[in-house]
Amino acid sequence: MAKRKIKRKVILRNSQSPGDIVMLTAAVRDLYLSHPEIGVDMRTSAAELWENNPYTIKLKEGAKDVEEIHVDYPLIHDSNEGQYHFIHGYRKDMEEKLDVRIKPTKFKGDIHISDAEKSWMSQVEEMGVKDDFWIIMSGGKQDYTNKWSNPFTLQKVIDHFKDRITFVQVGQNDHHHPPLTNVVNLIGKTDLRQFIRLIYHSVGVLCPVTFAMHAAAAIEMKKNPPINRPCVVIAGGREPPQWEAYPSHRFLAVNGAMDCCDNGGCWKSRCQTIGDGDKKDIKDLCLYPVELENKLKIPKCMDMIKDIDIIRAIKMYYDGGVLEYNKPKTEKALVRVKGGIL
Repeated sequence: MAKRKIKRKVILRNSQSPGDIVMLTAAVRDLYLSHPEIGVDMRTSAAELWENNPYTIKLKEGAKDVEEIHVDYPLIHDSNEGQYHFIHGYRKDMEEKLDVRIKPTKFKGDIHISDAEKSWMSQVEEMGVKDDFWIIMSGGKQDYTNKWSNPFTLQKVIDHFKDRITFVQVGQNDHHHPPLTNVVNLIGKTDLRQFIRLIYHSVGVLCPVTFAMHAAAAIEMKKNPPINRPCVVIAGGREPPQWEAYPSHRFLAVNGAMDCCDNGGCWKSRCQTIGDGDKKDIKDLCLYPVELENKLKIPKCMDMIKDIDIIRAIKMYYDGGVLEYNKPKTEKALVRVKGGIL
């Protein structure tokens, strides 16, 4: 990248979640491509997302020639009936606050993997598993329990693809992630940068609307083709599809099928209460909770998405030819014997 002539220096601040920050990476990329004379440095909740980023520079806080601006995405307030995706939120806010026009480019965030990181063995391969793998998330953060999936449904999906697809379960220990069987269990075993590298090594992601969905689009594929990482999103009816969905993802939503989300998304925060004193436990609850056999409550809109729907969505990537199933273990052993390895 050629040396930039910086005429304006700006520190951009934002304290929202890593999933939101992925959208900010897209806005910063587009700002650079439209205005390389504006140099920006970032102060966000997820510094790991800015590692190796070629569109940022180092700036000193408090310097006389450095502006500091808090960026947000007020566009979300028009998301139910509006014509914009989340990826436009920060960009539109930056246009107003920086008083510039920013041309949108790629329909994805912008997370960079260094050449050194690409050369490292994945955590999955370190465990002796050399199969192509999908990342799977069975739950999520405690603050937005309306996004939690039915773990019994996910288990049926895993069992259906046994010996053909390897699933790697991820998530933070302090979040809700019901353990699944017949998976590689990495719950609590990845920090944010490790998770980014894990997504890089994956061939697909199965998750709710969360950081993993945005990162699946923002992180390049290790094996190319396909250009875009397959991703199946169990979305339900909380968010409007036009605000969240990516073109190459299978976005499983029920908007329009229930009165609570027939005009966009319901945007409710919780179904399972947490008892943490947050007002979300009282004032922002799902209208149609479904209690599962383990006493867990999930939204009806999430429970309406059945294993057959998820299986079909995953299978589409294989039927279409962008992915190939892992070879059965017996077939792998036979190949090794013929090759003289065993």
